[in-house]
Parts: sequence; structure tokens; C-alpha cells
Amino acid sequence: MRVVLTNDDGIEAPGIRALHEAAAVLGMPLVVVAPAECHSGCGHRVTTDRGLRVDEIADGWFRVGGTPADCVRIALAKLVPDAAIVLSGINAGGNLGADIHLSGTVAAAREATLHGVTALAASQYRGGGTATDWERAARWLAAVLAAWRASPSVAGEFWNVNLPDLPAEAADPEVVACDVDVSPHGLDYGLTDAGWTYASCYHQRPRVAGGDVDVCFGGRIAVSRLRVV
Repeated sequence: MRVVLTNDDGIEAPGIRALHEAAAVLGMPLVVVAPAECHSGCGHRVTTDRGLRVDEIADGWFRVGGTPADCVRIALAKLVPDAAIVLSGINAGGNLGADIHLSGTVAAAREATLHGVTALAASQYRGGGTATDWERAARWLAAVLAAWRASPSVAGEFWNVNLPDLPAEAADPEVVACDVDVSPHGLDYGLTDAGWTYASCYHQRPRVAGGDVDVCFGGRIAVSRLRVV
């Protein structure tokens, strides 16, 4: 049995290589099936009105001309029918709270769960304006994956993991199980030449104490259990 790795930032994104590094802790063969292009914010969109081009660009690395959910569907149907696990990420940016409805990263894990395959989505929050340390992100996620595999799986449920943005000298963060914060995004728009342009600040979004947004923004690893419906 094999592990499928995917994302929504595209197969060339550094986050999927960090995911590949982290997933080695599972001790299972890894197969990457990821979008040819970035599909950030595409949600759970799937392609049914045209063919999906699939190219194997390296041994065990498949590039798909479709969305993250498409990648999971074609992986389970044709490319990796013996997949036991689907991991999605590591996304460049948080997928917290209301983001779970917009995120292609989360949608990939949700699609796998719909088909009865164990899944997890992982994202790296970026709030400080500094370059992401993908090696550190891989190390943090590897520890989470080891704990995840040792925990009982629940049908129809998958994990959503968000890694915090911490200074280089910071100690490894605590892992916190928390609920998804249902606070909506702000609705600020500014009128520009292009029309009404979204102007709310992601980093100043509303949050509930103890929810996933609060936990991750506060410097800890937020782990939430999500259901497919």
C-alpha cells in the first residue's frame, strides 16, 4: 500500500517537497500526484467537462492538468489504486477556520476521505513576512504524522494541521488539538480601477479563544479534526 501526496500550490512548489520529506516517517512508498499549476483557493472544484492530462515527470511524480480534488480522484481511480493514505500540502499559507471551505489543500484531503481513504491536510501559516523554513516545517509535520498514525482513525474524518510562523530561534511549538473557528472573514472592500477589491487583512481576522486561528496565530501547531459533511 502506498501514500499519495498532493497539494494546491502546484507540483513545483517547495511545500510538496517538504511534505515528501515529512511523510518518510510513515515508512511507506510515496507517490506524488499534484497539479501542474497553482490552484490556491479553488476549493473542492473538480473537472468533468474535459480530459485531464497526466505526465510522469519523474519516477513516482505525476503532474496533472487539474485541481487538487482532481488529482486525488485520478490517483485513486487509476494511478495509485492501492493508496492507503492521502496527504495534502504543505500549503504556503494557513488554512484555518473559514479557509477550509476555500482551500484546495483541504479539499484534496476531504475528497480522499469521501472515498474511505485516510487523509490529512497540512499548511504553513505565514504571518511575519520572512522566508518559510521548509526544512523546519517538514520536521514539525513529521512529528504530527507519527502521532496521527498512532491514533485511532474515524470513518468520515480527517485531520487539518496548521504550522505556526515562528522566529528562527524559537523552540519547537506545542501541538494543540482544537476546534475550527467558525468566525467569518472580514468584508472590507476598496474601490479601485478594477472594481471592488477585497481589502480585509488575513492576519487581523476575527478569532475565538482556543480555536484553530487563535492557536496557530499564537505560535502553536493547530490540529483540528474535520468531517466530510
